[in-house]
Amino acid sequence: MPTQIHATAVVHPGAKLGEDVTVGPYCVIEENVLIGDGSTLDAFSQVKNFTSMGPRNHVHSYACIGDAPQHLGFKGEETWVRIGSDNHFREYVTVHRGTPQGHSETTIGSHCLFMAYAHVAHDCRIGDHVIVANAVSMAGHVDIGDHTIVSGMAAVQQFARIGEYAFLGGLSGYSNDVPPYMLAQGTRAKLYGPNLIGLKRKGFSSATIGAIKKAYRIIFRSGLMRDEALAKALEELPNVPEVERLVEFVRGTVRGITSDAGRGTGGDD
Repeated sequence: MPTQIHATAVVHPGAKLGEDVTVGPYCVIEENVLIGDGSTLDAFSQVKNFTSMGPRNHVHSYACIGDAPQHLGFKGEETWVRIGSDNHFREYVTVHRGTPQGHSETTIGSHCLFMAYAHVAHDCRIGDHVIVANAVSMAGHVDIGDHTIVSGMAAVQQFARIGEYAFLGGLSGYSNDVPPYMLAQGTRAKLYGPNLIGLKRKGFSSATIGAIKKAYRIIFRSGLMRDEALAKALEELPNVPEVERLVEFVRGTVRGITSDAGRGTGGDD
């Protein structure tokens, strides 16, 4: 089908729209924009300069994609928002471009859902199949792994990493890294063990889930020093890719790892 642009929409001649794109009333599409085939922009949505998105994205009313970063050092440089395919950006979602001080781009994968009022700040990197619930706020440079769920009104501090298949509870603050496969929540978030329901729903085997549970107990509840606990997890659970990934993530932390809810201290030890 041909692209349909409502008569009241403002589309810069330099914007590149694919086939079968629908642009609703009063939309604004700026110059350096690429919109993939089959995408839909509802009434009053905006896609700003230096934004590219793949096919079948849906930008709902009043969402704003590609605005300048909220960064005092930003001087109008060319930085980008790059988006994959099949994403939904609900009402009033905001996604900001990268900064030269960071990655120079904000990236979002494919098959993600961003619910109303969610904010993705500059230089964030969001994976595939991520669900971000209402009014979630991400600061700059946040990494969110594939298949992660971030519940409503959560706040993720700058440079924090959230591993794949994690579940973040709502009304919570995340200042340290949350390892993959884990459940976390709290005003100052703590870990509450593996995300068992989520892992089962995603088809992880009972044996793999059992290995993740055992690795969690060794790393976070054995009382061993962190390096010793990581080595023990690999020794006792060899050739389990998910355990290897968990150990790799914990070893790679810069901010520190969110602590277990049963412990009184936070961060890396």
